[in-house]
Amino acid sequence: MLLKQLSLLNFKNFDSADFQFDKKINCFVGMNGVGKTNALDAIYYLAFGKSYFNPLSSQNIKHGEDFFVVEGLFEKENKEEKIVCSLKKGAKKILKRNAKVYEKLADHIGFLPLVIISPSDRDLIVEGSETRRKFIDGVIAQSDKLYLDQLLSYNKIIAQRNAVLKYFALNQTFNQDTIEVYNHQLSSLGNSIYQKRKEFIEKLGPIFQEQYRQIAQDKEEVSLAYKSQLHDQPLEKLFTNTIQKDRILQYTSVGTHKDDIKFKIGDYPIKKFGSQGQQKSFLIALKLAQYAFIKERLNTNPILLLDDIFDKLDDQRVTQLIRLVNLDTYGQIFISDTHRERTEQVISTTDQSYAIIEL
Repeated sequence: MLLKQLSLLNFKNFDSADFQFDKKINCFVGMNGVGKTNALDAIYYLAFGKSYFNPLSSQNIKHGEDFFVVEGLFEKENKEEKIVCSLKKGAKKILKRNAKVYEKLADHIGFLPLVIISPSDRDLIVEGSETRRKFIDGVIAQSDKLYLDQLLSYNKIIAQRNAVLKYFALNQTFNQDTIEVYNHQLSSLGNSIYQKRKEFIEKLGPIFQEQYRQIAQDKEEVSLAYKSQLHDQPLEKLFTNTIQKDRILQYTSVGTHKDDIKFKIGDYPIKKFGSQGQQKSFLIALKLAQYAFIKERLNTNPILLLDDIFDKLDDQRVTQLIRLVNLDTYGQIFISDTHRERTEQVISTTDQSYAIIEL
């Protein structure tokens, strides 16, 4: 799978821009603030129908304009695919494949598999469990449509159950039968989500450890562990045991929407005991493991975006990373960097074709 062309109109800081790409390595270079990361984010937009960096779509429209358009021409399985994402202020976002509008953005997820490595990934370590759950869900959903459907249904029903709990508290009433209907629906969906997350972490763990070993040169032991209330009890029983607590709190306090991943270096949380370099290597290894997982599941090379990567790693880790992505296991790669000479010096050591795009 290749991205051959990218066109931007009123997207973030771009008035209008058109890019042609090399089939292997493409480097956006230029000073801070010229739009290197925005160009990568536009590619991300075409894969997921949203920004990686700003969840408010309207804020991705160039200041002073009323709309944006991001258009990409891809080659997938020897066929050209034109993807267009557009948004007008006050209107619904539109995502089209070959001029046909998607009814649901979720239907597009997984069609253009993509992995991004960015400095903002540090949120996976420092932020709360929701950020890490989104990471798990985002990876699994790219190769499992049923999982995405189950997840969307689960989140919708949780919101409904929470609304009912608030209604009961406000009106000083309670109906166990109503709660049981939600419990039953959530249990079926939640147990399936739990099993798929469990299998995912079990599969990802060894791949991640191997990637970290290669980047960090065997210096530390790292691990991933899935944290879930469902390890101890099935979801329906958890709901039964916590109904009084939920009535007081007026929301659902147990379920797969409380899951988390523990990131460890040795026996300790990497958030507290990992150095900056170790945390960066940890995150890159995690994303490269994500790449390997998606590649195996979909039998295709995802696009790989490396945002500002050279500024964030020491020379040894950069060398190891480039050595890894130089392997034929990776497909098309997009890189952003502030220093053209540094980028070209590193990239020219690979055996791959490349293009330098100066902004």
